[in-house]
Amino acid sequence: MPNLVRRRDLLRLGAAAGLSAIAAPAWAQNFDIWEPRWAVLDNLHTGDRFSEVYYANGSYLPDALAEATRVMRDWRNGEEHFIDPGLFDALHAVRGKLETRQPFQIISGYRSPRTNAMLHARSRGVATNSQHTVGKAIDVRIEGVSLSNLRGAAQSLGAGGVGYYPVSNFVHIDTGRVRQWQGS
Repeated sequence: MPNLVRRRDLLRLGAAAGLSAIAAPAWAQNFDIWEPRWAVLDNLHTGDRFSEVYYANGSYLPDALAEATRVMRDWRNGEEHFIDPGLFDALHAVRGKLETRQPFQIISGYRSPRTNAMLHARSRGVATNSQHTVGKAIDVRIEGVSLSNLRGAAQSLGAGGVGYYPVSNFVHIDTGRVRQWQGS
Protein backbone atom coordinates (compact mmCIF):
# COMPACT_ATOMS: atom_id res chain seq x y z
CA MET A 1 0.00 0.00 0.00
CA PRO A 2 2.73 2.60 0.78
CA ASN A 3 4.06 2.22 -2.79
CA LEU A 4 0.63 3.07 -4.18
CA VAL A 5 0.45 6.18 -2.05
CA ARG A 6 3.94 7.21 -3.11
CA ARG A 7 3.10 6.65 -6.82
CA ARG A 8 -0.09 8.71 -6.48
CA ASP A 9 1.87 11.45 -4.72
CA LEU A 10 4.50 11.45 -7.46
CA LEU A 11 1.77 11.78 -10.10
CA ARG A 12 0.31 14.67 -8.14
CA LEU A 13 3.80 16.19 -7.95
CA GLY A 14 4.18 15.89 -11.71
CA ALA A 15 0.88 17.66 -12.25
CA ALA A 16 1.83 20.35 -9.74
CA ALA A 17 5.19 20.85 -11.42
CA GLY A 18 3.53 21.21 -14.80
CA LEU A 19 1.08 23.77 -13.49
CA SER A 20 3.67 25.65 -11.45
CA ALA A 21 5.06 27.46 -14.46
CA ILE A 22 1.56 28.53 -15.50
CA ALA A 23 -0.05 29.25 -12.15
CA ALA A 24 2.86 30.33 -9.95
CA PRO A 25 1.89 32.92 -7.35
CA ALA A 26 3.20 36.45 -7.90
CA TRP A 27 5.94 36.13 -5.27
CA ALA A 28 7.29 32.94 -6.92
CA GLN A 29 7.37 34.46 -10.39
CA ASN A 30 10.57 36.23 -9.37
CA PHE A 31 12.35 32.86 -9.37
CA ASP A 32 14.51 32.04 -12.37
CA ILE A 33 12.92 28.76 -13.49
CA TRP A 34 16.37 27.39 -14.33
CA GLU A 35 17.95 28.27 -10.98
CA PRO A 36 18.19 25.40 -8.51
CA ARG A 37 16.20 25.72 -5.30
CA TRP A 38 17.61 24.32 -2.09
CA ALA A 39 15.80 23.29 1.10
CA VAL A 40 17.65 22.97 4.40
CA LEU A 41 15.60 21.37 7.16
CA ASP A 42 16.41 20.02 10.62
CA ASN A 43 13.63 18.13 12.41
CA LEU A 44 14.17 18.82 16.10
CA HIS A 45 12.00 15.87 17.20
CA THR A 46 13.48 13.10 15.04
CA GLY A 47 16.99 14.38 14.35
CA ASP A 48 16.35 13.91 10.61
CA ARG A 49 17.95 16.44 8.29
CA PHE A 50 17.45 17.43 4.68
CA SER A 51 19.83 19.65 2.74
CA GLU A 52 19.35 19.16 -0.98
CA VAL A 53 18.30 20.76 -4.22
CA TYR A 54 14.60 19.95 -4.67
CA TYR A 55 14.10 21.90 -7.91
CA ALA A 56 16.47 22.13 -10.88
CA ASN A 57 16.37 22.73 -14.64
CA GLY A 58 12.75 23.87 -14.50
CA SER A 59 11.40 20.85 -12.59
CA TYR A 60 10.77 19.60 -9.10
CA LEU A 61 12.91 16.58 -8.24
CA PRO A 62 10.59 13.79 -7.00
CA ASP A 63 13.27 11.86 -5.06
CA ALA A 64 14.38 14.98 -3.21
CA LEU A 65 10.79 15.98 -2.42
CA ALA A 66 10.05 12.44 -1.20
CA GLU A 67 13.00 12.69 1.20
CA ALA A 68 11.94 16.16 2.37
CA THR A 69 8.44 14.76 2.95
CA ARG A 70 9.95 12.01 5.12
CA VAL A 71 11.81 14.61 7.20
CA MET A 72 8.57 16.58 7.65
CA ARG A 73 6.50 13.54 8.70
CA ASP A 74 4.29 13.51 11.79
CA TRP A 75 6.91 12.73 14.42
CA ARG A 76 4.32 11.45 16.86
CA ASN A 77 3.19 8.51 14.70
CA GLY A 78 5.57 8.43 11.71
CA GLU A 79 2.81 9.13 9.18
CA GLU A 80 3.88 10.84 5.96
CA HIS A 81 1.80 13.00 3.62
CA PHE A 82 2.48 14.76 0.34
CA ILE A 83 3.96 18.21 1.05
CA ASP A 84 3.01 21.09 -1.21
CA PRO A 85 6.15 21.97 -3.24
CA GLY A 86 5.09 25.61 -2.91
CA LEU A 87 5.88 25.36 0.80
CA PHE A 88 9.49 24.51 -0.04
CA ASP A 89 9.50 27.42 -2.50
CA ALA A 90 8.30 29.74 0.28
CA LEU A 91 11.03 28.49 2.61
CA HIS A 92 13.62 28.91 -0.16
CA ALA A 93 12.48 32.50 -0.68
CA VAL A 94 12.50 33.25 3.07
CA ARG A 95 16.07 31.93 3.43
CA GLY A 96 17.11 34.10 0.49
CA LYS A 97 15.56 37.20 2.03
CA LEU A 98 17.27 36.50 5.35
CA GLU A 99 20.58 35.73 3.61
CA THR A 100 21.25 32.81 5.94
CA ARG A 101 22.68 29.37 5.38
CA GLN A 102 21.26 28.02 8.64
CA PRO A 103 18.62 25.27 8.44
CA PHE A 104 14.98 25.73 9.28
CA GLN A 105 14.48 23.99 12.62
CA ILE A 106 11.18 22.14 12.29
CA ILE A 107 8.89 22.33 15.30
CA SER A 108 5.95 20.85 13.38
CA GLY A 109 5.60 19.81 9.76
CA TYR A 110 2.90 17.43 8.61
CA ARG A 111 0.34 16.48 11.27
CA SER A 112 -1.99 13.56 10.81
CA PRO A 113 -5.67 14.38 11.44
CA ARG A 114 -5.49 12.25 14.62
CA THR A 115 -2.46 14.17 15.95
CA ASN A 116 -4.07 17.48 15.04
CA ALA A 117 -7.30 16.54 16.85
CA MET A 118 -5.32 15.58 19.96
CA LEU A 119 -3.42 18.90 19.89
CA HIS A 120 -6.62 20.87 19.20
CA ALA A 121 -8.23 19.27 22.27
CA ARG A 122 -5.30 20.54 24.38
CA SER A 123 -5.01 24.04 22.92
CA ARG A 124 -7.28 26.64 21.34
CA GLY A 125 -4.24 27.73 19.30
CA VAL A 126 -4.44 24.62 17.09
CA ALA A 127 -6.89 24.99 14.20
CA THR A 128 -9.42 22.23 13.65
CA ASN A 129 -8.71 22.21 9.91
CA SER A 130 -5.03 23.04 10.13
CA GLN A 131 -2.95 23.47 6.99
CA HIS A 132 -0.52 21.04 8.66
CA THR A 133 -2.99 18.18 8.00
CA VAL A 134 -2.90 18.74 4.23
CA GLY A 135 0.87 19.17 3.87
CA LYS A 136 0.77 22.93 3.42
CA ALA A 137 2.27 24.21 6.70
CA ILE A 138 5.38 24.19 8.82
CA ASP A 139 6.29 25.71 12.20
CA VAL A 140 9.94 26.78 12.23
CA ARG A 141 12.71 28.89 13.65
CA ILE A 142 16.26 29.54 12.46
CA GLU A 143 19.21 29.63 14.83
CA GLY A 144 20.74 33.12 14.89
CA VAL A 145 17.70 34.78 13.24
CA SER A 146 15.23 36.66 15.39
CA LEU A 147 11.65 35.44 15.18
CA SER A 148 10.50 38.92 14.23
CA ASN A 149 12.89 38.94 11.25
CA LEU A 150 11.74 35.46 10.23
CA ARG A 151 8.11 36.58 10.47
CA GLY A 152 8.85 39.72 8.46
CA ALA A 153 10.57 37.76 5.68
CA ALA A 154 7.66 35.31 5.49
CA GLN A 155 5.06 38.10 5.48
CA SER A 156 6.89 39.99 2.75
CA LEU A 157 6.26 37.08 0.37
CA GLY A 158 2.49 37.32 0.58
CA ALA A 159 2.62 33.55 0.01
CA GLY A 160 0.07 32.33 2.55
CA GLY A 161 -0.49 32.31 6.27
CA VAL A 162 2.11 33.55 8.73
CA GLY A 163 1.62 33.02 12.44
CA TYR A 164 3.95 34.54 15.02
CA TYR A 165 4.44 32.60 18.27
CA PRO A 166 7.10 34.45 20.30
CA VAL A 167 6.46 32.63 23.60
CA SER A 168 6.56 29.20 21.92
CA ASN A 169 9.56 30.36 19.82
CA PHE A 170 8.43 29.62 16.27
CA VAL A 171 6.86 31.10 13.15
CA HIS A 172 4.12 29.25 11.27
CA ILE A 173 4.35 29.44 7.46
CA ASP A 174 1.74 27.95 5.15
CA THR A 175 0.61 28.07 1.53
CA GLY A 176 -3.07 28.59 2.31
CA ARG A 177 -4.80 31.92 1.85
CA VAL A 178 -2.84 35.03 2.82
CA ARG A 179 -3.42 35.95 6.46
CA GLN A 180 -1.44 36.87 9.59
CA TRP A 181 -1.92 36.32 13.30
CA GLN A 182 -0.09 36.21 16.60
CA GLY A 183 -0.30 33.38 19.11
CA SER A 184 1.62 32.68 22.27
